[in-house]
Amino acid sequence: MMEDARRHRFDVVVVWSCDRLARSTKNLLQVLDELNGFGIQFLSQREAIDTEGALGRVIIVIVSASAELERSLIVERVRAGMRRAKLEGREIGRARLDINREQIVEDRRGGMSLTQVAKRHSISRASVCRLMKEFNGHSPSATAVVSGNNLVAQVALGDYSLWRMTQSASLSP
Repeated sequence: MMEDARRHRFDVVVVWSCDRLARSTKNLLQVLDELNGFGIQFLSQREAIDTEGALGRVIIVIVSASAELERSLIVERVRAGMRRAKLEGREIGRARLDINREQIVEDRRGGMSLTQVAKRHSISRASVCRLMKEFNGHSPSATAVVSGNNLVAQVALGDYSLWRMTQSASLSP
C-alpha cells in the first residue's frame, strides 16, 4: 500500500479501525505522516476520524494508544492464564496422540502406504510422516551413543523412548 501511495495511485485510505493499519502508536504516526506527505487523506470508519485537521490527529493518537494498551493487556492476560494452567497441572496445547508408535513405524516399513497406515491408526498422513521422521532420527531430540562395540541409538518420541542396539564391526578397536 505504501508503495502505491508513493506512486500517487490513490487519494484516500479508508480503514475500518485505525488499529488495523498499524500495531503500535509510533508505527501509526509514521504511516500517517508518510501518507500526509504524499497528500493522501486517512479516514477511519469505526472511530469516524478525519486526520485532515489537528484535532483529528490528536484523537487518532489517543485512540491508537488505547488500542495498543488493550492489545498488550490481552497478551498479558493470556500469558497469565497459561502460567496458571501449567501450575495447576493442566496441559496447554493440542492433546498428545494416544497411538502405538512402534506399530505405525512397523506398518510403514512393512510396505503399507501413508494413507493405509493413517486409516488403520485413525491419524492423519502428516502425523505418520512426522512419526517416521522422528523414528529415523531427524528430530532434534534424537541422540546416538557408542558404548564399547555397540552402537546405542535413542530416538525420543514424545513421552516414550525407543532404544535400539546393534552390533557394529566398524566400531571395534
